[in-house]
Amino acid sequence: MTAPLEGIRIADFSHVMAGPYATHLLRLMGADVIKVEAPGGGDAMRNYGADRRYDGMSPAFIAVNAGKKSVTFDLKNSGDLALAKTLVSRCDVLVENFRPGVMARLGLGVDEARRLRKDIIYCSVSGYGQSGPRRDWPAIDNIVQATSGMMSLGGDPGAPPMRVGFPVVDTLTGQTAAFAILAALIRRQRFGGGDYIDVAMFDASLAFMASAVVPYLVTGKAMERTGNTGYSGQPTSALFEARDGRRVSLGVVQQHQFVALAKLLGRETWLSDPRFANPDVRRENTSVVQAALAAELVKRDAAEWEALMSAAGIPCGMVREIGEAASLPQLDQRGLKRTLQVPGLPDRESVDVLGAGFLGGCSEVGNLASPPTLGQHNEEIRAWLNGEG
Repeated sequence: MTAPLEGIRIADFSHVMAGPYATHLLRLMGADVIKVEAPGGGDAMRNYGADRRYDGMSPAFIAVNAGKKSVTFDLKNSGDLALAKTLVSRCDVLVENFRPGVMARLGLGVDEARRLRKDIIYCSVSGYGQSGPRRDWPAIDNIVQATSGMMSLGGDPGAPPMRVGFPVVDTLTGQTAAFAILAALIRRQRFGGGDYIDVAMFDASLAFMASAVVPYLVTGKAMERTGNTGYSGQPTSALFEARDGRRVSLGVVQQHQFVALAKLLGRETWLSDPRFANPDVRRENTSVVQAALAAELVKRDAAEWEALMSAAGIPCGMVREIGEAASLPQLDQRGLKRTLQVPGLPDRESVDVLGAGFLGGCSEVGNLASPPTLGQHNEEIRAWLNGEG
Protein backbone atom coordinates (compact mmCIF):
# COMPACT_ATOMS: atom_id res chain seq x y z
CA MET A 1 0.00 0.00 0.00
CA THR A 2 1.32 3.45 -0.89
CA ALA A 3 2.23 5.55 2.14
CA PRO A 4 -0.01 8.64 2.39
CA LEU A 5 2.87 11.13 2.43
CA GLU A 6 4.98 9.50 -0.26
CA GLY A 7 6.45 12.26 -2.41
CA ILE A 8 6.22 14.90 0.34
CA ARG A 9 9.60 16.39 1.21
CA ILE A 10 10.31 18.08 4.53
CA ALA A 11 13.17 20.40 5.42
CA ASP A 12 13.65 19.72 9.11
CA PHE A 13 15.55 22.49 10.88
CA SER A 14 14.35 21.29 14.29
CA HIS A 15 16.32 19.75 17.12
CA VAL A 16 15.98 17.94 20.46
CA MET A 17 12.46 16.51 20.79
CA ALA A 18 9.25 18.40 19.88
CA GLY A 19 10.15 19.25 16.28
CA PRO A 20 11.96 15.98 15.55
CA TYR A 21 9.03 14.00 16.96
CA ALA A 22 6.68 15.83 14.60
CA THR A 23 8.85 15.01 11.59
CA HIS A 24 9.32 11.45 12.88
CA LEU A 25 5.57 10.91 12.70
CA LEU A 26 5.48 12.37 9.20
CA ARG A 27 8.41 10.14 8.18
CA LEU A 28 6.49 7.11 9.46
CA MET A 29 3.70 8.14 7.07
CA GLY A 30 6.10 8.14 4.14
CA ALA A 31 7.49 11.67 3.96
CA ASP A 32 11.10 12.22 2.95
CA VAL A 33 12.69 14.13 5.85
CA ILE A 34 15.97 15.98 5.37
CA LYS A 35 17.41 16.90 8.75
CA VAL A 36 19.50 20.09 8.66
CA GLU A 37 22.14 20.20 11.39
CA ALA A 38 24.99 22.49 12.35
CA PRO A 39 28.44 21.11 11.58
CA GLY A 40 30.56 20.09 14.53
CA GLY A 41 27.95 18.79 16.92
CA GLY A 42 24.58 18.69 15.22
CA ASP A 43 21.39 18.07 17.17
CA ALA A 44 22.13 18.19 20.90
CA MET A 45 19.94 15.12 21.31
CA ARG A 46 22.66 13.07 19.62
CA ASN A 47 24.64 13.16 22.87
CA TYR A 48 21.74 13.06 25.34
CA GLY A 49 22.17 11.00 28.51
CA ALA A 50 24.98 10.05 30.84
CA ASP A 51 26.42 7.10 28.90
CA ARG A 52 29.11 8.58 26.64
CA ARG A 53 29.34 5.35 24.64
CA TYR A 54 26.19 6.45 22.82
CA ASP A 55 27.46 9.91 21.86
CA GLY A 56 26.40 10.73 18.34
CA MET A 57 23.60 8.19 18.41
CA SER A 58 21.89 8.38 21.79
CA PRO A 59 18.81 6.24 22.45
CA ALA A 60 16.66 9.38 22.64
CA PHE A 61 17.98 10.48 19.24
CA ILE A 62 17.32 7.06 17.72
CA ALA A 63 13.73 7.21 18.99
CA VAL A 64 12.69 10.10 16.72
CA ASN A 65 15.13 10.20 13.81
CA ALA A 66 14.95 6.82 12.09
CA GLY A 67 14.84 7.01 8.32
CA LYS A 68 15.74 10.69 8.04
CA LYS A 69 18.66 12.08 6.06
CA SER A 70 21.23 14.41 7.64
CA VAL A 71 22.97 17.31 5.96
CA THR A 72 25.15 19.85 7.73
CA PHE A 73 24.91 23.54 6.88
CA ASP A 74 26.59 26.47 8.58
CA LEU A 75 23.77 28.96 8.09
CA LYS A 76 26.11 31.87 8.84
CA ASN A 77 28.16 30.87 5.79
CA SER A 78 26.81 32.44 2.59
CA GLY A 79 27.46 29.35 0.48
CA ASP A 80 25.72 27.02 2.92
CA LEU A 81 22.86 29.47 3.37
CA ALA A 82 22.36 29.53 -0.39
CA LEU A 83 22.19 25.73 -0.42
CA ALA A 84 19.74 25.78 2.49
CA LYS A 85 17.53 28.17 0.52
CA THR A 86 17.65 25.87 -2.47
CA LEU A 87 16.60 23.04 -0.19
CA VAL A 88 13.64 25.06 1.10
CA SER A 89 12.59 25.86 -2.46
CA ARG A 90 12.39 22.13 -3.21
CA CYS A 91 10.49 21.11 -0.06
CA ASP A 92 6.78 20.99 0.70
CA VAL A 93 7.19 21.61 4.42
CA LEU A 94 9.70 23.40 6.65
CA VAL A 95 9.79 22.65 10.38
CA GLU A 96 11.87 24.67 12.86
CA ASN A 97 11.93 25.05 16.62
CA PHE A 98 14.44 27.81 17.27
CA ARG A 99 13.58 30.72 19.55
CA PRO A 100 11.21 33.17 17.81
CA GLY A 101 13.05 35.40 15.37
CA VAL A 102 16.15 33.22 14.97
CA MET A 103 15.22 31.76 11.58
CA ALA A 104 14.43 35.23 10.21
CA ARG A 105 17.82 36.52 11.39
CA LEU A 106 19.47 33.58 9.66
CA GLY A 107 17.70 34.47 6.44
CA LEU A 108 15.20 31.61 6.47
CA GLY A 109 12.12 33.16 8.06
CA VAL A 110 8.64 32.52 6.76
CA ASP A 111 8.65 35.51 4.39
CA GLU A 112 11.85 34.34 2.73
CA ALA A 113 10.58 30.77 2.61
CA ARG A 114 7.42 31.94 0.82
CA ARG A 115 9.56 33.84 -1.66
CA LEU A 116 11.46 30.64 -2.34
CA ARG A 117 8.31 28.55 -2.61
CA LYS A 118 4.96 30.28 -2.49
CA ASP A 119 2.95 27.25 -1.37
CA ILE A 120 5.32 26.05 1.34
CA ILE A 121 3.92 24.93 4.67
CA TYR A 122 6.09 26.52 7.34
CA CYS A 123 5.77 25.25 10.91
CA SER A 124 7.41 27.01 13.84
CA VAL A 125 7.48 25.26 17.23
CA SER A 126 8.41 27.27 20.32
CA GLY A 127 7.72 27.50 24.02
CA TYR A 128 5.09 30.25 24.05
CA GLY A 129 4.47 30.99 20.39
CA GLN A 130 5.54 33.65 17.91
CA SER A 131 3.41 36.35 19.56
CA GLY A 132 2.26 37.39 23.01
CA PRO A 133 4.04 38.69 26.12
CA ARG A 134 5.97 35.45 26.70
CA ARG A 135 7.16 35.14 23.11
CA ASP A 136 10.85 35.48 23.95
CA TRP A 137 10.86 33.46 27.17
CA PRO A 138 12.92 30.26 26.99
CA ALA A 139 11.10 27.02 27.70
CA ILE A 140 11.75 23.30 27.77
CA ASP A 141 9.49 20.42 28.71
CA ASN A 142 9.61 20.67 32.50
CA ILE A 143 9.21 24.47 32.38
CA VAL A 144 5.96 24.21 30.45
CA GLN A 145 4.79 21.37 32.67
CA ALA A 146 5.09 23.94 35.46
CA THR A 147 3.68 27.05 33.77
CA SER A 148 0.75 25.28 32.10
CA GLY A 149 -0.59 23.88 35.37
CA MET A 150 0.24 20.31 34.39
CA MET A 151 2.45 19.78 37.43
CA SER A 152 -0.31 20.98 39.73
CA LEU A 153 -2.50 18.09 38.66
CA GLY A 154 -0.08 15.33 39.61
CA GLY A 155 0.72 13.88 43.01
CA ASP A 156 -1.34 13.38 46.13
CA PRO A 157 -3.48 16.11 47.71
CA GLY A 158 -1.32 18.34 49.88
CA ALA A 159 1.94 17.01 48.38
CA PRO A 160 4.29 19.11 46.23
CA PRO A 161 3.50 19.37 42.50
CA MET A 162 4.66 16.37 40.52
CA ARG A 163 6.32 16.39 37.10
CA VAL A 164 5.11 13.79 34.60
CA GLY A 165 7.98 11.32 34.43
CA PHE A 166 8.81 11.66 30.72
CA PRO A 167 8.93 14.67 28.35
CA VAL A 168 5.19 14.63 27.73
CA VAL A 169 5.05 18.29 26.64
CA ASP A 170 7.68 17.75 23.96
CA THR A 171 5.88 14.68 22.68
CA LEU A 172 2.37 16.12 22.67
CA THR A 173 3.64 19.32 21.04
CA GLY A 174 5.30 17.30 18.30
CA GLN A 175 2.10 15.37 17.76
CA THR A 176 0.13 18.63 17.62
CA ALA A 177 2.55 20.00 15.02
CA ALA A 178 2.30 16.85 12.90
CA PHE A 179 -1.50 17.04 13.06
CA ALA A 180 -1.45 20.69 11.97
CA ILE A 181 0.97 19.98 9.12
CA LEU A 182 -1.24 17.16 7.85
CA ALA A 183 -4.25 19.49 7.90
CA ALA A 184 -2.29 22.12 5.95
CA LEU A 185 -1.19 19.53 3.38
CA ILE A 186 -4.79 18.44 2.87
CA ARG A 187 -5.94 22.05 2.47
CA ARG A 188 -3.17 22.75 -0.03
CA GLN A 189 -4.09 19.68 -2.01
CA ARG A 190 -7.77 20.69 -2.13
CA PHE A 191 -7.58 24.46 -2.45
CA GLY A 192 -3.97 25.38 -3.15
CA GLY A 193 -1.68 27.72 -1.23
CA GLY A 194 0.71 27.25 1.64
CA ASP A 195 0.32 27.94 5.35
CA TYR A 196 2.15 29.24 8.37
CA ILE A 197 1.70 27.13 11.49
CA ASP A 198 2.62 28.55 14.90
CA VAL A 199 2.73 25.77 17.52
CA ALA A 200 3.44 26.73 21.14
CA MET A 201 4.30 24.13 23.75
CA PHE A 202 2.20 26.07 26.26
CA ASP A 203 -0.87 26.21 23.98
CA ALA A 204 -0.56 22.56 23.00
CA SER A 205 -0.34 21.55 26.67
CA LEU A 206 -3.49 23.43 27.64
CA ALA A 207 -5.37 21.94 24.69
CA PHE A 208 -4.09 18.50 25.68
CA MET A 209 -5.40 19.07 29.22
CA ALA A 210 -8.91 19.98 28.04
CA SER A 211 -10.45 17.56 30.55
CA ALA A 212 -8.96 19.64 33.36
CA VAL A 213 -8.91 23.14 31.86
CA VAL A 214 -12.45 23.32 30.47
CA PRO A 215 -14.14 22.29 33.75
CA TYR A 216 -12.33 25.26 35.33
CA LEU A 217 -13.49 27.57 32.53
CA VAL A 218 -17.06 26.37 33.02
CA THR A 219 -17.24 26.32 36.84
CA GLY A 220 -14.44 28.63 37.96
CA LYS A 221 -13.14 25.86 40.20
CA ALA A 222 -9.88 24.03 39.69
CA MET A 223 -9.86 20.24 39.77
CA GLU A 224 -8.74 18.72 43.02
CA ARG A 225 -5.63 16.59 42.95
CA THR A 226 -6.48 12.94 43.38
CA GLY A 227 -3.08 11.24 43.27
CA ASN A 228 -3.53 7.71 41.94
CA THR A 229 -7.30 7.92 42.05
CA GLY A 230 -8.79 8.28 38.58
CA TYR A 231 -10.38 11.34 36.99
CA SER A 232 -13.80 10.30 38.27
CA GLY A 233 -12.73 10.55 41.91
CA GLN A 234 -14.30 7.17 42.57
CA PRO A 235 -12.72 5.13 45.39
CA THR A 236 -13.02 2.11 43.10
CA SER A 237 -10.78 3.84 40.53
CA ALA A 238 -7.48 3.71 42.38
CA LEU A 239 -4.39 1.64 43.17
CA PHE A 240 -4.48 -1.41 45.41
CA GLU A 241 -1.79 -3.80 46.59
CA ALA A 242 -2.04 -7.46 45.62
CA ARG A 243 -0.76 -10.56 47.41
CA ASP A 244 2.65 -10.45 45.72
CA GLY A 245 3.25 -6.83 46.66
CA ARG A 246 2.58 -5.63 43.13
CA ARG A 247 -0.13 -3.04 42.58
CA VAL A 248 -3.18 -3.05 40.37
CA SER A 249 -5.10 -0.07 39.13
CA LEU A 250 -8.87 -0.41 39.10
CA GLY A 251 -11.07 1.72 36.87
CA VAL A 252 -14.52 0.86 38.23
CA VAL A 253 -16.51 4.03 37.56
CA GLN A 254 -19.88 2.77 36.34
CA GLN A 255 -22.54 0.97 38.38
CA HIS A 256 -22.61 -2.15 36.22
CA GLN A 257 -18.83 -2.44 36.66
CA PHE A 258 -19.20 -2.25 40.43
CA VAL A 259 -21.87 -4.96 40.33
CA ALA A 260 -19.55 -7.18 38.30
CA LEU A 261 -16.69 -6.48 40.72
CA ALA A 262 -18.76 -7.37 43.77
CA LYS A 263 -19.89 -10.63 42.17
CA LEU A 264 -16.36 -11.57 41.06
CA LEU A 265 -15.05 -11.01 44.58
CA GLY A 266 -17.93 -12.97 46.11
CA ARG A 267 -19.04 -9.87 48.01
CA GLU A 268 -22.64 -9.57 46.78
CA THR A 269 -23.48 -8.12 50.23
CA TRP A 270 -21.94 -4.87 49.00
CA LEU A 271 -24.84 -4.53 46.58
CA SER A 272 -27.31 -4.17 49.46
CA ASP A 273 -25.03 -2.11 51.70
CA PRO A 274 -26.27 1.52 51.69
CA ARG A 275 -22.66 2.78 51.88
CA PHE A 276 -21.96 1.09 48.53
CA ALA A 277 -25.28 1.89 46.85
CA ASN A 278 -24.14 4.14 43.98
CA PRO A 279 -21.12 6.14 42.80
CA ASP A 280 -22.02 9.27 44.77
CA VAL A 281 -22.50 7.37 48.02
CA ARG A 282 -19.32 5.38 47.48
CA ARG A 283 -17.41 8.62 46.99
CA GLU A 284 -18.75 9.85 50.35
CA ASN A 285 -17.54 6.63 51.94
CA THR A 286 -14.16 6.43 50.24
CA SER A 287 -12.21 5.10 53.22
CA VAL A 288 -14.74 2.33 53.93
CA VAL A 289 -14.96 1.26 50.28
CA GLN A 290 -11.20 1.22 49.77
CA ALA A 291 -10.57 -0.68 52.98
CA ALA A 292 -13.06 -3.33 51.89
CA LEU A 293 -11.44 -3.59 48.46
CA ALA A 294 -7.93 -3.71 49.91
CA ALA A 295 -8.92 -6.66 52.10
CA GLU A 296 -10.05 -8.60 49.04
CA LEU A 297 -7.29 -7.71 46.60
CA VAL A 298 -4.49 -9.03 48.81
CA LYS A 299 -5.87 -12.51 48.24
CA ARG A 300 -4.40 -12.96 44.73
CA ASP A 301 -1.34 -11.82 42.78
CA ALA A 302 -1.57 -8.72 40.61
CA ALA A 303 -1.30 -10.56 37.29
CA GLU A 304 -4.14 -12.89 38.33
CA TRP A 305 -6.40 -9.97 39.17
CA GLU A 306 -5.58 -8.27 35.88
CA ALA A 307 -6.54 -11.35 33.88
CA LEU A 308 -9.63 -12.28 35.91
CA MET A 309 -11.11 -8.81 36.06
CA SER A 310 -10.37 -7.92 32.46
CA ALA A 311 -12.05 -11.14 31.32
CA ALA A 312 -15.09 -10.17 33.42
CA GLY A 313 -15.31 -6.72 31.85
CA ILE A 314 -13.89 -4.93 34.89
CA PRO A 315 -11.20 -2.34 34.03
CA CYS A 316 -8.03 -3.47 35.81
CA GLY A 317 -4.35 -3.23 34.99
CA MET A 318 -1.22 -4.34 36.78
CA VAL A 319 1.26 -1.51 37.35
CA ARG A 320 4.28 -2.32 35.20
CA GLU A 321 7.74 -0.91 34.77
CA ILE A 322 8.57 0.43 31.30
CA GLY A 323 10.69 -2.62 30.55
CA GLU A 324 7.82 -4.94 31.38
CA ALA A 325 5.36 -3.01 29.23
CA ALA A 326 7.78 -2.81 26.29
CA SER A 327 8.30 -6.59 26.46
CA LEU A 328 4.63 -7.55 26.24
CA PRO A 329 3.76 -9.76 23.22
CA GLN A 330 1.11 -7.16 22.34
CA LEU A 331 3.79 -4.90 20.83
CA ASP A 332 4.88 -7.56 18.36
CA GLN A 333 1.39 -8.86 17.67
CA ARG A 334 0.18 -5.37 16.74
CA GLY A 335 3.33 -4.32 14.92
CA LEU A 336 4.12 -1.42 17.22
CA LYS A 337 7.88 -2.01 17.16
CA ARG A 338 10.13 -1.44 14.15
CA THR A 339 13.56 -3.05 14.04
CA LEU A 340 16.52 -1.00 12.81
CA GLN A 341 20.13 -1.78 12.09
CA VAL A 342 22.26 0.89 13.78
CA PRO A 343 25.98 0.18 13.25
CA GLY A 344 28.39 1.29 15.93
CA LEU A 345 26.17 1.00 18.97
CA PRO A 346 27.80 -0.57 22.02
CA ASP A 347 26.95 -4.27 22.41
CA ARG A 348 24.38 -4.38 19.60
CA GLU A 349 23.56 -3.23 16.09
CA SER A 350 19.88 -4.18 15.93
CA VAL A 351 17.45 -2.06 17.97
CA ASP A 352 13.71 -1.50 18.13
CA VAL A 353 11.90 1.83 17.84
CA LEU A 354 8.19 2.55 18.09
CA GLY A 355 5.74 3.27 15.32
CA ALA A 356 3.09 5.95 15.28
CA GLY A 357 0.81 4.13 17.74
CA PHE A 358 -2.01 3.08 15.43
CA LEU A 359 -2.74 0.47 12.79
CA GLY A 360 -3.80 1.28 9.26
CA GLY A 361 -2.47 1.77 5.77
CA CYS A 362 -0.11 4.57 6.74
CA SER A 363 1.40 2.55 9.57
CA GLU A 364 3.09 0.27 7.04
CA VAL A 365 5.74 2.22 5.14
CA GLY A 366 8.26 -0.56 4.67
CA ASN A 367 11.63 -0.78 6.33
CA LEU A 368 13.01 2.27 8.11
CA ALA A 369 16.63 3.15 7.64
CA SER A 370 18.94 3.75 10.57
CA PRO A 371 18.97 7.25 12.07
CA PRO A 372 21.61 9.22 10.16
CA THR A 373 25.03 9.97 11.47
CA LEU A 374 25.86 13.67 11.49
CA GLY A 375 26.17 14.83 7.88
CA GLN A 376 25.81 11.30 6.56
CA HIS A 377 24.04 12.51 3.41
CA ASN A 378 26.12 15.63 2.79
CA GLU A 379 27.54 14.47 -0.52
CA GLU A 380 24.22 13.20 -1.84
CA ILE A 381 22.16 16.23 -0.84
CA ARG A 382 24.72 18.87 -1.76
CA ALA A 383 25.11 17.30 -5.20
CA TRP A 384 21.35 17.30 -5.65
CA LEU A 385 21.06 20.94 -4.57
CA ASN A 386 23.90 21.93 -6.89
CA GLY A 387 22.12 20.27 -9.80
CA GLU A 388 24.63 17.45 -10.07
CA GLY A 389 22.28 14.63 -9.34
